Amino acid sequence: MLVSRKALTAVTATGRQLTRWSCPFTRVKQRPVHSSCSLGRQVTLQEVSSLEENVKSSLDKTYTLEQRDVLLRLLNSASESKLECVKELKGKTAASIVQYREQYGPFPDLASLQQLSFQPAFIHKLCQSMLSLHDRTDPKIVAKFLKPDIPVCRLQQAESIVSIVFGLRKLAWAHVDCTMTVREWQQRECFQFPKGKHQPEVYLENISSVVSDIPRADFYILEKHALSTQNNVLFPVVLHLHTVEAMLYCLLNPPLTAEQRVLTMNKRTVGKHFDIMLGSLKTSGVEAVQKLIAEASIVPKPRVAFTPDLLHQYHQHFQPRGRVRNEEMCDALLQAVTVYDLALF
Repeated sequence: MLVSRKALTAVTATGRQLTRWSCPFTRVKQRPVHSSCSLGRQVTLQEVSSLEENVKSSLDKTYTLEQRDVLLRLLNSASESKLECVKELKGKTAASIVQYREQYGPFPDLASLQQLSFQPAFIHKLCQSMLSLHDRTDPKIVAKFLKPDIPVCRLQQAESIVSIVFGLRKLAWAHVDCTMTVREWQQRECFQFPKGKHQPEVYLENISSVVSDIPRADFYILEKHALSTQNNVLFPVVLHLHTVEAMLYCLLNPPLTAEQRVLTMNKRTVGKHFDIMLGSLKTSGVEAVQKLIAEASIVPKPRVAFTPDLLHQYHQHFQPRGRVRNEEMCDALLQAVTVYDLALF
């Protein structure tokens, strides 16, 4: 049987295609190389453990025993607001440290920070920043939570501070020393908020009488309000607050001295420190003060100590509900505690 050249060519081409074809059900798939493989060799658990020991050993050799104790104490006890003072722990990083130790307990060593996906280089940088903040002898380290900027070493050397909070009618202060003991805690109803024209001479007379009762201290911390001057409705309130603040600056700062003694702190800083923020607004601090007073009457070494007369006087003085809440007094105390907490880190 004769086959034409054209038919023979077609059969040959079909055979070549059948030769190259393979069944999809029997095709061998390529196995992906695991990330832990190096040139076909898997890293053993022993090698991983050895690598972790090298990192831990590197951190141990870099810092002395005293430095490691300081770093671990700060990592395991500092609040979120304190940790945020470190530039490497801004935002959610500080919150992740607090969340980790609440879930798994304290950090046993510096290398355990790798559990938060921190790289060794970042851990070294973080430790250096924390030690720098802890070293209060460096005048370049400033307390950025206060305005104007002031070296933290000056705050540490202070024997006492007076925290002052004022509103439309009342002015309150808390005199707290470096041992976190409240020496004096009072308020005065000294303002009659003007509905018409503001008279500076009336302000000066009222504020001068109150300043004469405020105890002497190394620093005076004023609460800084966040009300905008662009709001026409609140402008009289803003004018009143700025007038009081300006007169306190003049009356409390000693004349003919270059050292600033009157500082301001944003009220939101206090709210974040005591976790009493609702969105961007600071809420009542009465319950936080109640906890401090209750702790001082029970715990041998409380966070804040009170003199016996003050503890007896204010033990049942603050109520979270009711007309008389004494918010200014509460805010003055919380502000003083925040200053010492953040300054002493």
